[in-house]
Amino acid sequence: MTFRNILVPIEDSALLPSMLQCAFLTAKRFAGSIEGMPIRRALLEVVAVGPDGFVGATAHLVEDFERDEATRAQRCKDKFTGFMKDHGITLVEPLTAMEDVTASWNEQGAPGDAVVGNRGRLFDVIVVGRPARDTSTPRMSTLEAGLFDSGRPLLIAPPSAPQALGETVVIAWNGSTETARTIAFADAFLKAAKKVVVLSVEGAMVPGPTGAELAQYLTRKGIAAEHKDILNPDKPAGEVMLREAMAAGADLLVKGGYTQSRVRQMIFGGATSHILANAEIPVFMAH
Repeated sequence: MTFRNILVPIEDSALLPSMLQCAFLTAKRFAGSIEGMPIRRALLEVVAVGPDGFVGATAHLVEDFERDEATRAQRCKDKFTGFMKDHGITLVEPLTAMEDVTASWNEQGAPGDAVVGNRGRLFDVIVVGRPARDTSTPRMSTLEAGLFDSGRPLLIAPPSAPQALGETVVIAWNGSTETARTIAFADAFLKAAKKVVVLSVEGAMVPGPTGAELAQYLTRKGIAAEHKDILNPDKPAGEVMLREAMAAGADLLVKGGYTQSRVRQMIFGGATSHILANAEIPVFMAH
């Protein structure tokens, strides 16, 4: 699988420059096309309560909401097209077949995060921002819509825009089906990388092949991978994975999403949750 078709669901957040940079670096490496798409909020609770207790959306409130969403979408479009112009990327119609790096803007009408999963099925990878603790966007719901509803992998942009992407790749291997699937999706990145490290953390493994066996499998595919096992880790698995990835000089972390259930990770924590909250490098993830 190569990454010729790249979707960027866009909200006006502080991570937008990093998201666009991740999309650009991917498109540049694989001669891909980037489609920007604004994420419109759904009108769920625009209500007015009168003296009689009646609750309902007023035409005035709905009109204000729609005008605000149109303004937000235009602001996102201006930032998207401005970035592409600054990087010399030609703007074309959505899903136009081209040999060079191109970009397009697709004004989807449907509101809500569901459009990310629906539209994302036409793409090789979906670029989203790492959900931030101190801002309302990027939202976890947008990330999860892409992860669970599209059937496609995500490229999760860190808070700061990366200067390189996929030169040194660390695979956070835990033996799981989710991670095996993610590695299959990441094949083009792995083949193009200068260095690939398979990282396993004791205590985070599920029944399955070892890190050494995965490295052997990748080597048979022509990917010169090395492996590193962390025995008796001094920190939780997610923290160790990020620390070791940074120590290896990684500019991309490949990680399967949610080997444990989302509910369990929300309550007890887990490697996926920690990485989504703290990664400072791009993360390639699938479920």
